[in-house]
Amino acid sequence: MSSITLTRYVLRLPSQLRLFSTTCRRSLEVRRLGVIGAGQMGLGIALVAAQRAQVPVTLVDSSPKSLEKGMTFAEKLLAKDVSKQRITQEQADAARALLTPTTSIENLSEADFVIEAVPEIPSLKFDIFSKLAQICPKHAILATNTSSISITRIAASTTQDPRDTTNSSRVVSTHFMNPVPIQKGVEIISGLQTSKETLDAAVAFCQRMGKIASVSADSPGFLANRILMPYINEAIICLDTSVGDRDSIDAIMKNGTNVPMGPLQLADFIGLDTCLAIMKVLHEETGDSKYRPSILLRNMVDAGWLGKKSGKGFYDY
Repeated sequence: MSSITLTRYVLRLPSQLRLFSTTCRRSLEVRRLGVIGAGQMGLGIALVAAQRAQVPVTLVDSSPKSLEKGMTFAEKLLAKDVSKQRITQEQADAARALLTPTTSIENLSEADFVIEAVPEIPSLKFDIFSKLAQICPKHAILATNTSSISITRIAASTTQDPRDTTNSSRVVSTHFMNPVPIQKGVEIISGLQTSKETLDAAVAFCQRMGKIASVSADSPGFLANRILMPYINEAIICLDTSVGDRDSIDAIMKNGTNVPMGPLQLADFIGLDTCLAIMKVLHEETGDSKYRPSILLRNMVDAGWLGKKSGKGFYDY
């Protein structure tokens, strides 16, 4: 999508996306990125930023073990790209050199753009953004990779005075799709406080990362998960009520609708705990019973069968 097309699209935003902040600043140049969370999403965002945007990345996680695991996985992905001749060894070394792991959020004090990619726990995200508002430079964009939590609520956590939008106007969502190195789409969501400058900066940086941006209103589930998660949830209900078995459910969707994987396999790759968390948000915030999470989904999460990341879900890994 060209920058001209994006500009025209943004100018035609629906009423829900009107930006109320009057904070104004010059176009942001991102010289250093911060990523919070060294899990699958955070690591993917950090790696793509290093490879495509060629920007130094500070990767923050409170767990040294998670950081070590994430960096090992990054090196594995880079080595795979070299072996398949997608990149040279020099390019792999350059990308790896741009990644700096740390357990201290204080090391984001020089970041121009920060992307939070921690689990979908509202209180955790609110606490992180409250800290970012104090730690990061006053020009820094504060982005969340949330897949369902209100951006307006996250932005509100950056200030104790709702009349002061100095910090909240810099909050936006950059919701990347999983796996980040492969999926081109990214969802950009503005909260009520988000300034147009922040929205523009988020779209521009995601384009710099080689992504295609879509703009969504700050509504439960946004666009992607408002459509995707009920589809997955209904597939789980079909399995639970014996409408079809696992292989039949996935096969009919792959062979009948030309999607690359069926809904149950996709749920395993996303993480069943993540699917459940998103369905809970949709159900609680809309009050609509059609978003009620499947009993089987709840039971599998309780059993620790979370999909690929735990080694067992609808399939064994």
